[in-house]
Amino acid sequence: MNPALVLSILALLSGLGLRYWINRRKFYRRSPIGAEGFSSYEKSVIITFLERTGKWIAYILIIFGLLFYWSYSRQKKEKEVPIEMQNLK
Repeated sequence: MNPALVLSILALLSGLGLRYWINRRKFYRRSPIGAEGFSSYEKSVIITFLERTGKWIAYILIIFGLLFYWSYSRQKKEKEVPIEMQNLK
């Protein structure tokens, strides 16, 4: 298996998993009214900062995953071209 493919799968899964986990925590923290409940102001600030940072990290992982997959598909196409050229001769 190609390392670019493995890295793309790992980056995509970890990025999507991180986004899912953050959104799930945020969903279960909401009250029936829709307001988020925190036990203190400090926890509110720290948790929202960490969640924002985590979401940016997740976006970066997803982008890297897509770039690694694009790299893998380019490598795969380059390997197929010489075989086709040999059949034409």
